[in-house]
Amino acid sequence: MKKQLLLVDGYNMIGAWPELSTLKKQDHLEEAREELLNRLSNYAKYQGLEIIVVFDAQLVPGIQKSYQKYQLTVVFTKEDETADSYIERTAGELNDRLTQVTVATSDLAEQWTVFSQGALRTSARELYKDLKKTEETILGDAKDTQFTDFRRNSPWNERQLQDLSQKRDELSQK
Repeated sequence: MKKQLLLVDGYNMIGAWPELSTLKKQDHLEEAREELLNRLSNYAKYQGLEIIVVFDAQLVPGIQKSYQKYQLTVVFTKEDETADSYIERTAGELNDRLTQVTVATSDLAEQWTVFSQGALRTSARELYKDLKKTEETILGDAKDTQFTDFRRNSPWNERQLQDLSQKRDELSQK
């Protein structure tokens, strides 16, 4: 099975996702970046993906760097390099027989470029919907686990719980 790699245009997501867009409009760009990374980290862990989040250095000049955070790779491009050009180059380099690259952006020109290199593409809206669905699944799994632990620590065995449930139903019908 191929390794799944998701390249994310960070500022494109911030501009498209409602919660992050609101933070950006309130001049809380750093908080928007942190929230994006946090949510993508949970998504990556649950989906079993490797994610590289790319930000233009145009909005934060002079800080070209790449680092690991929340088990994601975070890249700020060089001052004269756009996130689009970085993503296009990286998608072409990393997409091979062992790695399937998917690019998350709503920039149509960039989508066509990476698609022509054999990479897949997803829009900011599609990724947001998938992320929300995954967050709901994680919450449901957490509740199931909590309920399982509750049952495990119960003094009642499964048969007794069924009997009690049946009696409750009989009494509620009267």
